Amino acid sequence: MNNKPNPLISIVALTWNTTQVTCEFLHSINEHCHYPNLEIIIVDNGSKEDPTETFKAIRPDVKVLLNGKNLGFTGGNNVGIKAAKGDFLFIVNNDTEFTPGLLESLIDIFAKYPDAGIVSPKFHYFFHKGTIEYAGYQTVNVMTGRNAMIGCKEPDNGQYNEIKETNYAHGGGMMVSREVVDKVGGLPEEFFIYYEEFDWCEQIKRLGYKVYYQPNGLIYHKESMTTGKSSPFKTFYHTKNRILFMRRNMSTANFSIFLLYFTFLTVPKNTATFIFKRQSHHLRSFWKGIMWHFNRKITFN
Repeated sequence: MNNKPNPLISIVALTWNTTQVTCEFLHSINEHCHYPNLEIIIVDNGSKEDPTETFKAIRPDVKVLLNGKNLGFTGGNNVGIKAAKGDFLFIVNNDTEFTPGLLESLIDIFAKYPDAGIVSPKFHYFFHKGTIEYAGYQTVNVMTGRNAMIGCKEPDNGQYNEIKETNYAHGGGMMVSREVVDKVGGLPEEFFIYYEEFDWCEQIKRLGYKVYYQPNGLIYHKESMTTGKSSPFKTFYHTKNRILFMRRNMSTANFSIFLLYFTFLTVPKNTATFIFKRQSHHLRSFWKGIMWHFNRKITFN
């Protein structure tokens, strides 16, 4: 593990037609982040306009990498991960805002816990400051293939102020060591988006590392407290990746339990719901997400 003072941290963030949001993200780094050894990489995932000059006007040392097309959360971040020179990489959403001491608190985990492989800070909702979004993750349920964030939507009264091992990092802000990246590789690109951080954490844990939650670091996330916007895109990738994650990370017995639940409860329920609500696009995306596992050429479009 790297023990040199102030090791280089590479911040890696994606943008896709969200120039203003990314500008606010960079302003928050300028205002609140005073870590002395920093590399900032913004990966543009095929936006309509080149945002390079706009970003450099705010942060002259920012490195902007332009992808010719949208490579998804996994592929886009992997472009940044490959370009990063840091001893530690902070992979973070551009719709977040930093708070003072954030990076220092995350680095501290690696200094204090030699078995640390990846760590996330406490998340609050940006539009409801003082309300927790993430204070760790529950394990994925063997039957449903779903899980929940610990503390989500609870007022922060200090009830989750203890450093602890957790099941998964938050994909919106997770710091990983160069040592781990060199061993595990980048984010699993089969997922494109959704469930990818869970799979990555499982890979990291299989190598003997642990996932930590650091409550002394706080980040604000511009995520709605209400249920996320439903879309056929989300239906396709949630369905496809839910099955993919379970297949890759569960024992044969547990995956069999999941398949029974999914086949006899999830499939009839979701199919009937989409038909009843006349959501034909969702119905098509749901079944395409399932059929992808029989034909990898199937895509959302």
